[in-house]
Parts: sequence; structure tokens; C-alpha cells
Amino acid sequence: MTQFSLSFGSSLLICDDQGRYTPATVDQILAAARQAVDAKMQRGASFTSTDTVKEYLTTKLGGCENEIFAVIFLDTQHRLIEYREMFHGTIDGAAVYPREVAKASLRLNAAAVIFSHNHPSGNPEPSSADRSITQKLKEALSLLDIRTLDHIIVGGESAVSFAERGLI
Repeated sequence: MTQFSLSFGSSLLICDDQGRYTPATVDQILAAARQAVDAKMQRGASFTSTDTVKEYLTTKLGGCENEIFAVIFLDTQHRLIEYREMFHGTIDGAAVYPREVAKASLRLNAAAVIFSHNHPSGNPEPSSADRSITQKLKEALSLLDIRTLDHIIVGGESAVSFAERGLI
């Protein structure tokens, strides 16, 4: 994870409720970055490039201390319907339930999905458990005619794509 060094002379500032400016904390900076990404990638944004998806997800999940499993729900043209953080876990795992992913996919009328989760350790290499849950999710959703396009694992500032590695 990137280390931030904030000194008073070069700090990013935030305005508090009383109108005073104070140095921003690392958590506040990361929250602001996530809001900026959300504003940039709104409903209807196209997710046709793996690099775009990796950049988006690295910003969303890269600085998280606990594992988060998220799904990007897409329409038939691979445009964003919704990004949803579905399952939150501990520092080294999160329970993922295919039934809940299927229910959300149907509610949103998604034609395709991209799975993602972070590895708080910073190492984005897929584990055997990552491969197994991806296969289970892909099989469950294929019965509903929902395509699984990718599974991106984010570790700090880097990301690994299952599709690029031929794992999907």
C-alpha cells in the first residue's frame, strides 16, 4: 500500500463544519478518491477495457484493510448498471454466497458481471479458494444466462485479471 507522508507545508486540507481548514487524514483522502471515481464512472459508463476495470477497482478496493468482495453489474453492451460491495470479511477472507450474487444480478437485470475482491496483504495473486468461488459463481450465473466476464483481484496498487490469465 502507498504510504502517505503529510507535513503541514504540503498537506491536503479539508473544511470542517465550522469552516476551518485542517489537514486531511489518509482515510479522508482515500474516501475522497473513491467519491471521485464514483462520479467519473456512473451508470452507463462502458467497461470494455480490462485496464479501465483494473484502474477503477484498484481505486475502489486498493486501500481497504479488510477483504471486500464486490460485483460490477453490466448490461448487454457492458455498460455499468451498478457497482456493489456485496460481502465484507476479515484481513484474509470473506464468505461469498452465489445465491445472493444471483439474486442481485436478477434484480438489476444484469446481462454480465465482473467479480472483484481485494487482498489486504497487497499480493494480488489468486488463491485456490479464489479460483473455486469464481467457478461456482460462473456456473450459477450461467444457468441464468448471465455472463461472467472477469474476476479482478486487487492487492494494493496492482491487480490481476482472471480473464487475462485464461482462468475464466
